[in-house]
Amino acid sequence: MKKMKTWKQRQNRSGYAFMMPWIIGFAVFTAFPFAATIFLSFTNVSSTILGYEISWAGLSNYITAFFKNVEFLPALGGYLRMAVPYTFVIVVVSFIIAYVLEHIGKLRGFFRTIYFLPVIIMSGPVMKKLLDTKVSDMQLLAGHTYSDIFIIQMIASYSRAAAGLITDVFQQLSTILWFTGIPIVLFINGLQKINPSLYEAAKMDSANGWQILWKITLPIVRPTALIITVFTIVQLGMFDINPVYSLIVTYMGNTSGGLGFAATYAWVYTLVVLLLMGVAFLIFGERKSKVKHY
Repeated sequence: MKKMKTWKQRQNRSGYAFMMPWIIGFAVFTAFPFAATIFLSFTNVSSTILGYEISWAGLSNYITAFFKNVEFLPALGGYLRMAVPYTFVIVVVSFIIAYVLEHIGKLRGFFRTIYFLPVIIMSGPVMKKLLDTKVSDMQLLAGHTYSDIFIIQMIASYSRAAAGLITDVFQQLSTILWFTGIPIVLFINGLQKINPSLYEAAKMDSANGWQILWKITLPIVRPTALIITVFTIVQLGMFDINPVYSLIVTYMGNTSGGLGFAATYAWVYTLVVLLLMGVAFLIFGERKSKVKHY
């Protein structure tokens, strides 16, 4: 018994030693800045020739953000209007493309490379230039074209907000497709892990392709969809298309006390992102079946 316990202790020590670089990196580069941001959100920070001067402000930064600042709440609302439909489109389009690429016969590797290529370019100046271009002539033309579509006009007669949301998604569709590279790869990986015998058994039971998709494929790839949704929510917040991100960067450059406001905005934004992740867990999380005992 002692030998077994000693062996388990050695295994635990080896595991913690293996994880130690990550634990140290998380504590230094994530946990400490996270706690420091919470502290700074309750302070006023100003830059002087002697360094930063920090004074306690209490809840004044939060009061200013929600009741006095005319930029923060509109930016937060703009982020939600952007993140929710964009995430939905990215997850759905990624799954459709991954499903097609997984079932394609010839040139499978070639088409996978094409769809993953935007991920390589995304970290470079091409993607930055694409996102920095606010309104181009092509987008203006696309906006007029989409608004003239009969279906869009019909939707607008019932809800202008819904029609505007759909039009905005179509206008930014080229940008949205740039974020589908990694989700496509993750969906392909999830589809490849499905046991082919499940499909064979379903076909033997006279199940058609639609039934197989809804009863076998989608339930199995649900955990993958959860990971992709969380990844997409976080990824969308890292670019200038997120108005809250731009606002935080602007206040970080304000040396006369803007760092405290930037920390406040970042902390509130973090809570909103965590709320969106919680909704994603409710949608894609595993549900325990209730077994009735009689």
